[in-house]
Amino acid sequence: MRVLVVGGGGREHALCWALSRSPLLTKLWCAPGNPGIPEVAECVAIGATDIPALVRFARDQGADLVVAGPEAPLTLGLADACAEAGIACFGPSAAAAQLEGSKAFCKAVADAAGVPTAAWQRFTDASAARAYVRERGAPIVVKADGLAAGKGVVVAATLAEAEAAIADIMESRVHGEAGATVVIEDFLQGEEISFFALCDGETALPFGAAQDHKRVGEGDTGPNTGGMGAYSPAPAFTPELQQQAMDRIVLPTLTEMARRGTSFRGVLFAGLMLTAEGPKLIEFNVRFGDPECQALLLRLRSDLLPALLAAAQGDLAGVRLDMSDDPSLVVVMAAEGYPATPRKGTEIRGLEAAGALPGVRIFHAGTARRADGTIIADGGRVLGIGGTGATLRDARDAAYAAVDALDWPGGFCRRDIGFRAL
Repeated sequence: MRVLVVGGGGREHALCWALSRSPLLTKLWCAPGNPGIPEVAECVAIGATDIPALVRFARDQGADLVVAGPEAPLTLGLADACAEAGIACFGPSAAAAQLEGSKAFCKAVADAAGVPTAAWQRFTDASAARAYVRERGAPIVVKADGLAAGKGVVVAATLAEAEAAIADIMESRVHGEAGATVVIEDFLQGEEISFFALCDGETALPFGAAQDHKRVGEGDTGPNTGGMGAYSPAPAFTPELQQQAMDRIVLPTLTEMARRGTSFRGVLFAGLMLTAEGPKLIEFNVRFGDPECQALLLRLRSDLLPALLAAAQGDLAGVRLDMSDDPSLVVVMAAEGYPATPRKGTEIRGLEAAGALPGVRIFHAGTARRADGTIIADGGRVLGIGGTGATLRDARDAAYAAVDALDWPGGFCRRDIGFRAL
């Protein structure tokens, strides 16, 4: 099979790495890719949101499957354009991708499907939003309605923080037009889990769960980021809780989406809070998480390619996934200044030596290659350092041994990834 992966981050590097191991694969491209991906796939200089060029390339090259990594091309209609061209695409239609593209749409679907979630309201007026948070009290959660690269959510511990978030998002437009509308919802107490299920429009297959570390500082302090690390499996998410999540959250959502005429195919990423009343939905994403994807794929023992194709073609019946019981852990190395203004252009040395350590796999995310071959930082989250082992402690030790083997004074990481379980 000939496959095109769309995107250029750590998630896409992990997807290419996993797909490259399939005996069914004959050719693998990634658009636009990154400096780490040529080890496993051919990079193509097409932007991830250039839908016409992506579809034209896939058609001209005879691609059998397009795999969407990030959410933006999906909300822009990549799957729809692929369908028109007769190419299978792993990812939902633009209409179904609104589960992530609009927080208000997601909450409305959840309410219609009877999915347990926090009480919420949608606002387009900042004054009304401020009045609502004063009425509800703190802690409370303020979310930009649109896509904000994982940074559009503020968990406000005080009313002052909530009002500042409303001003930043709605009035200062720190996330652009994504903040024209906000969703404000009650704070949920408990353990947060990222749960993934492959979907074919009617049914779903659990892919596994991970726990992400969103805040930039150790001990979960500082501003939210796109994710500073993750580990899988998450001990708090028992098989019984996974079944509850499937029965009460994932499957009812698929039924409601089909009822609306927007059947969902691809991977459904349910951000869950494990409350005293059971799992409750925080939000849906319509793609694999980053860095959760890296952690999950490090544990995957079965062939990823036929599973993604079956979901894209609407027939998951008979598909089985085999995940290793051995844990995995991913530490994100970010550039100094992240998440505000990351410093670009600093050289990263020691990648080959670090990647050769036992149980280690390094995924590039925000890197670039100079003409002389050196690798430099070119983004906020720059590297995903993956470790595996017989125990979570072993996986953590492997990942941090690789972190310590790198020579990159311009980078930093959290040193406590996995602390909830350890």
